[in-house]
Amino acid sequence: MMESIFGYTHYLLRRQVLALTGTVRIYTPQGEMALFCRQRMFRLKEDIRVYRDESMAQEVLQIRARQVLDFSAAYDVVESASGMKVGALRRRGWQSLARDEWQILNASDEIIGTVQEDSLGRALLRRFLLGSLLPQHYLATLGTTLVAEYRQRFHLFGYVMEIDFSTDPARQFDRRLGLAVAILLAIIEGKQSS
Repeated sequence: MMESIFGYTHYLLRRQVLALTGTVRIYTPQGEMALFCRQRMFRLKEDIRVYRDESMAQEVLQIRARQVLDFSAAYDVVESASGMKVGALRRRGWQSLARDEWQILNASDEIIGTVQEDSLGRALLRRFLLGSLLPQHYLATLGTTLVAEYRQRFHLFGYVMEIDFSTDPARQFDRRLGLAVAILLAIIEGKQSS
């Protein structure tokens, strides 16, 4: 059952915009909920719990910041059932001022890839002129291989992101880590376009 949650090549993420906390729902291509998370309020150190559904009865993943309020924050992604670290995601602080960039780390904290906004020009247009009128688009690569795309859709009253792993048929990119990327992009980076 759990493997089937991470077995798809396409997902749709919706973040509730008018809530006090970051509430994220991820859906399968059939429109069924795959994952649910709600960002905890008033935390100095991010600790995002990802559940199978809104009942929050079955925790699937934990996304935990290593430090308090870090400009170049690193987030460990841990499988809840086993306590095993899947990998980590580290925000590139200064590089992300102009263009969002994250490093993908394996369970041993070795850099294996990056997630980056599509282009510097579009990123600057988003930040200084158009804001959410120009939806974000991220590319995830392992080495030089494109393994995922995260494409925000323009939506007047919500945050919607398409997640596409179809360029990775060999499943080099662990889907648990790939979906954690989407959650962090929606909660952390998505705030700047709200």
